[in-house]
Amino acid sequence: MSAPLPLAFSFASPWRSLWLAVALSMGAALSLGITRFAYALLLPPMREDLGWSYTLAGAMNTVNALGYLLGALATPWLLRRLAPGAVLMVGAVMATVFMGLSGFFTQAAPLLVQRLLAGGASALVFIAGGLLAARLGAQVPGRSGLLLGLYYGGTGWGISLSALLVPAVLAVAPAPHSWTWAWWALALACVGATAALLWPARVLSGLAAPVAGGAGATSAAALPERVRWRALAPALLGYGLFGVGYIGYMTFVVALLRDQGRGAGEVTLFYALLGLAVVVSSRVWAGLLDRSHGGEALARLNALLGVATILPALTGAWPVVLASGLLFGGVFLSVVASTTALVRHNLPQALWASGISAFTIVFAAGQIVGPTVVGWIADGPGGLARGLVFSACALWVGALVASRQRPL
Repeated sequence: MSAPLPLAFSFASPWRSLWLAVALSMGAALSLGITRFAYALLLPPMREDLGWSYTLAGAMNTVNALGYLLGALATPWLLRRLAPGAVLMVGAVMATVFMGLSGFFTQAAPLLVQRLLAGGASALVFIAGGLLAARLGAQVPGRSGLLLGLYYGGTGWGISLSALLVPAVLAVAPAPHSWTWAWWALALACVGATAALLWPARVLSGLAAPVAGGAGATSAAALPERVRWRALAPALLGYGLFGVGYIGYMTFVVALLRDQGRGAGEVTLFYALLGLAVVVSSRVWAGLLDRSHGGEALARLNALLGVATILPALTGAWPVVLASGLLFGGVFLSVVASTTALVRHNLPQALWASGISAFTIVFAAGQIVGPTVVGWIADGPGGLARGLVFSACALWVGALVASRQRPL
């Protein structure tokens, strides 16, 4: 990776920092928008073609979340040895390869392995990108909330692209197993996102974290790390419950719309609007992220997300369903951004990587539970609607817990 540009030149213009955040957001688009959430569009045709139960279909995202957890556990170790930009690019390349390989299998076991590996790679991208976004925000304090929101909002670009790409490919792909072509198309999209990441990875590699200057400084840094994790317990638990709740919606909402009789055009519109709402949310919640030094942002956003999640379980009325997607998209990635903001507000910069990783680990743990539990509920009486009620309840409990978090 080439040498970074001088910082004075890199951030002389506010527009430059905005464009860097937008380019960096392709990491979120790749790691979550495509690698994680595009599967919701592939679940119905894969389930029908391969004869899966909802439990097995949910398990595909459960193992993806397990891989994400393993990747989150490995990322702090990697960040101590490699620059964040290098971790970002290695993860992006790996995620692209594993997405492409998913189109070569029809048996459940190898598909589960591919989802596991893609999850691990996406964690490297998402955490390293979040760390770089936080450091970029530190260079422009008045816009830090907006820059964080732009990064996480990049997930929406991946969701919207997937919403347009997957149905179009399924409509023209040859049978049998037309869904395999969609995996390959998504891998090509990941190639484009990886190429876009080269510029911010190069420029932002110059934003190094402060290095402790001696044994005394190292000891002082270690003490707050041990104390603060206990002090951050309400936010960590609330965020884990967010992982449990939101992933059920993102895994099964398209399948629920199909069960309610919605056609391909309506599903595309719903998912594309959800993705665009994610992008817009970066501006909507920027002020809240800047002002909230405790758990209030996490609590409010979790509560709103619970409302969005339960709406399609209560009614199939199209205006209500669209409102659910718009509200969900306008909130859920800002929950993720709120935890990065919480870390930035409450921890010294030298501990930002550890803080982001800690929240990512509980996030991944929640996502492991969510899809399989919702799938198991959906296989019983009440179907997918009852599964989303469970997801909404998890989000509301998470909001209640997070409201107990105080600034450190």
